[in-house]
Amino acid sequence: MLALRFTQKLIKDMKVAPVELSEVDSLFSWHVNILQLRRKHIIFVNDSSRLCLIIGGIRSSQVVKLQNIFKEELKKYLMLEGLKRKLIDQYFLEAGGISIGKTNDKSVLGTMKEMSLYCSDVEFDHTYDLSAWLNKLIYKPIDYKEPIQMFKNELERKYH
Repeated sequence: MLALRFTQKLIKDMKVAPVELSEVDSLFSWHVNILQLRRKHIIFVNDSSRLCLIIGGIRSSQVVKLQNIFKEELKKYLMLEGLKRKLIDQYFLEAGGISIGKTNDKSVLGTMKEMSLYCSDVEFDHTYDLSAWLNKLIYKPIDYKEPIQMFKNELERKYH
């Protein structure tokens, strides 16, 4: 199961009732919040690797659209980053459906806040470019490694 852990702000904005999530492998757990650039965007941060994905074009109460677009955009983004289709397909096959719960990790929220601060003064043509830039920065919770490398390594270790 893919666990999307919404902040209180996003729960209110999407008008969704979060469920209690049991233990979820951190590779399949994502913290999600609103990111205000020029327009409203949604930022997803993976719990284990701190990989982030930024998505635009979602309005309030469009939670089903948000789930579908997240899966599509993550697949496209990972392909752009050079991950093998076999690894990506295996990840989504094992992930299965999506459940929405509440945030549960202050460390991931801290990294998300740090990423949000980095976004405030930069301009990019596409959200993929912004996500790619953020995923090549280093972060303390993952031992000063790049999130994209961490995610790639975890998928390769898990599915090889």
